Amino acid sequence: MPDDASKPAKPAAADKFGEGFVWDAWYVAALSPDLKPGTKSKREYLGEPVLLGRTRAGQVYAIRDICPHRAAALSAGRLHREADGTDSVECPYHGWRFGPDGACTAIPSLTADSDFDIAKVRVRRYPTVESQGLVWIWMSSDPRFDGQPPEPPPVIPGVVGGKPKLVDHLDYDIHIDHAVLGLIDPAHGPYVHQQWWWRTKTSQHEKNKRFAPSEAGFTMVRHEPSKNSKAYAILGGEPLTEITFRLPGLRWEHVTVGKKQVLALSAMTPINAHKTRMNQIMWSDHWAFTALYPIIRIAARAFLRQDGRIVENQTPGLKCNPPLMWVGDADQQARWYHQCKREWNASRREGRPFVNPVKDQTLRWRT
Repeated sequence: MPDDASKPAKPAAADKFGEGFVWDAWYVAALSPDLKPGTKSKREYLGEPVLLGRTRAGQVYAIRDICPHRAAALSAGRLHREADGTDSVECPYHGWRFGPDGACTAIPSLTADSDFDIAKVRVRRYPTVESQGLVWIWMSSDPRFDGQPPEPPPVIPGVVGGKPKLVDHLDYDIHIDHAVLGLIDPAHGPYVHQQWWWRTKTSQHEKNKRFAPSEAGFTMVRHEPSKNSKAYAILGGEPLTEITFRLPGLRWEHVTVGKKQVLALSAMTPINAHKTRMNQIMWSDHWAFTALYPIIRIAARAFLRQDGRIVENQTPGLKCNPPLMWVGDADQQARWYHQCKREWNASRREGRPFVNPVKDQTLRWRT
């Protein structure tokens, strides 16, 4: 029986905006607390059916959620404890079992004198790493290269204060390219996020922000937050903020107030070509996240859902696949994202290092 990892590689991702994915990259699959020992769940990432689980011993794993025998979903089966104490997943159709490494451990229908080598049977294993309380999954363009990813997952600066102070999720019914634009668009704030504690439509000023290339993306270099963003006032002192975007869909804002820190991470993970999960996670060792936690939680949840409502408003129009406009410096980050995505996929196809197309530049816009 052929190993499903012998399938041909996926075709190269399309360069057109709103199509294809960033392959050969790490994505946020879950938060560590989401996966309890001895549990598994049915997931989908980049259109791939994935069983995501954690063994009773605590190991996180991800395997293709399709039994190679009759294509039943392995996630619908039960966990089995092997004779050596390790865990396997039992297919609900014929009881075939697969370990966390994707290797077949049993085919119950075989007789004792069968010479069939079950070692030849396996399902695809997706590399996973737990880091900073996040579960990362490596999504490769070619199953033959699932072994050891060439680089570890990103390390996000400012993960402080123990477990996350705030966690929220929202699914957008749009391609990740369009979802990312909402992350890095600097001009929608006065219209989408009109709240007394943030800003109003009438509170708009010209902004000048310096950007520099950073690993697989770009960074708005550390600066004083905008005066018309009232939410920073609760931090007191003289906060400084730095905002980074990194492929495939990560944006984090790292705020420092003296020795105290606040980190807000937005991680976009495509479920498929038409649905994207937004993971919003915040860490901090600042007193405000203890004293004002209920208020901050309500405000953060409202903020994310305002973005969700505008995505709902966009979705019918995006289904018509209209040409998009890129106007002025306010849309420069969108251009950079598209350029970075194309360069990333080209570098992977051509087997060469990624060459960041972003140049050090000051951008100006009104918001």
